[in-house]
Amino acid sequence: MGTFSGRVEALRSVMRSRGWDAVIISGSDPHSSEYVSPRWRQVEWLSGYTGEGDVVVTEDHAGLWTDTRYFIQAARELLGSGIKLHKMGVPDQVPIPQWLSSHFPHSGEEPTVAIDGLCEKMSFVDSLGKGFNVVDVPNLPDLVWEDRPEAPQSTVITLGDDQVGWSREHKLSWLRKKLMQGGCDAILLSTLDEIAWLLNVRGSDVEYNPVVISYLLVTMDEADWYVRKYPFRRDSETEDSFYELKADGVTVKDYDDIALDLASLAADDSVCRLWIDPATLNYNLYKVLEGCSPDLELVKGRSPVTLRKAVKNDVEIAGMKEAHVVDGVVMEKFLWWLERQLSLDSGITEHDAAVKLSSLRAEVEGYRGDSFKTISAYGPNAALPHYSTPVTGSALIEPRGLYLVDSGGQYLFGTTDITRTVPIGPCTDLEKEDYTLVLKGHIGLARAVFPKGTAGCHLDVLARDPLWKSKRNYGHGTGHGVGFYLNVHEGPHDIRQSFNRQPLMPGMIVSDEPGIYREGLFGVRHENLVLVTEAGDNGFGSWLKFEPLTLCHFDTSVLVPGLLTQSEKDWLNAYNKRVRDTLSPLLGKEISAWLLEKTRPI
Repeated sequence: MGTFSGRVEALRSVMRSRGWDAVIISGSDPHSSEYVSPRWRQVEWLSGYTGEGDVVVTEDHAGLWTDTRYFIQAARELLGSGIKLHKMGVPDQVPIPQWLSSHFPHSGEEPTVAIDGLCEKMSFVDSLGKGFNVVDVPNLPDLVWEDRPEAPQSTVITLGDDQVGWSREHKLSWLRKKLMQGGCDAILLSTLDEIAWLLNVRGSDVEYNPVVISYLLVTMDEADWYVRKYPFRRDSETEDSFYELKADGVTVKDYDDIALDLASLAADDSVCRLWIDPATLNYNLYKVLEGCSPDLELVKGRSPVTLRKAVKNDVEIAGMKEAHVVDGVVMEKFLWWLERQLSLDSGITEHDAAVKLSSLRAEVEGYRGDSFKTISAYGPNAALPHYSTPVTGSALIEPRGLYLVDSGGQYLFGTTDITRTVPIGPCTDLEKEDYTLVLKGHIGLARAVFPKGTAGCHLDVLARDPLWKSKRNYGHGTGHGVGFYLNVHEGPHDIRQSFNRQPLMPGMIVSDEPGIYREGLFGVRHENLVLVTEAGDNGFGSWLKFEPLTLCHFDTSVLVPGLLTQSEKDWLNAYNKRVRDTLSPLLGKEISAWLLEKTRPI
């Protein structure tokens, strides 16, 4: 029996002893995080699969549910585990609640479904509907995962008003006004980037995301931050940060005290209306709140912090622009280095390239790490949208075809995310055609002018249109929000086919990243971050447009010029000229000359 099939069987043994008919293993943590610390990588531990997704185990079935971004990766990583891939984001998808209903026909006794309520959102448990006996088992993986890592405890730092624009006092005052407008007395925040933004704190509890594992309870008079307080050591930055927070009216409490304090919220017999977000609050804490005093009224709705955080202020926008200048310098140095190494036949692997790119970013003052794991993918590996570059045994980058690198940096003054697909030698006609069509889609979205009130889902087709006309497509979204020295993925806005009514607003930052992926051959993706800005008013209303933030040239050497209109060529020439004019003075003579050649008009 293999490692992962053995772990599934160990879980089934626990299920039999406790009378459970099914177990759902979430791919998230108690804070609905996209990226999680090692303690909450329970799906990876159980199945060997390293992407996003959830696992369901019954007596006769084990399945992984994930979306189109991970189909190829999941099929590879699940081999030998006995776990079946369930595809989401496709027309015939069957989500977990519906699958459970069909697997356990509702007749007689309700099947018992065990979950780790700390890692399941209350909205997901609600979606299971009636007909199941849901058992909440906090830290359920502990029953089979003997060497499970402990929860992280990292240094906490605070950011000054000059770095973020709004002081924490200002943000707390704004939030309390929102509570008054909503007729609420308090709000419970559990999403880590919302807490980090509101308190102007940063940490490193989650790899790539500068956040701190914590909860925040804000009332009209108090703000209680539940965080691990480092009982075994002192760190000057952490202690100084806690002192600053206390001076601004924030009480630092122990992380594990949250449930006890919530249980006593309305203990003084006065009615308390508590705002909670069912899309992010974990089921375990929700059950605690449900069992509280009848004088505690739960008001369910999206956290107001989500939208406020997404609309960047002037200081944040200036910082993001600075981050993209320094990151553009890094990218041009990297692409020049890669081309030079390949010309010298230096035997560069995908991993070598990823390490070099991170090392160049590390030279920037204010660099605090990568914003996600670099996707360094050559040839067929680039056909996996979320390819995980292995440390050992990664592919050799050969001087032919296309190389894709998707990467980003975390800087004290901003966050970046960029993808470039570049030719590293002779390319096939199909590679050239796909490269051009994806760039046409990128330009189509980048040039958009649209009325205020337009949602990202209304614009998604602009990026897909050139591909659709050639009967080609990609399975992921076209754009995601990006935080300010925070998570590289943030809502509430996005650009994708699925309906999201959130309008794009001035100050929002979103990616523009169409792609195409041919299994076993190659992949192409072109990504810039863009800022939503005002485009003027007229008799038909107020208008918006996108301003590119990312500064790195698009290689034009493999374009099929006949597939581009003159206006598309004009946009591309103007963009490349802007990159050259901005970055050349910062690059040095040799790389500047190289960039001049790369950005000659087409």
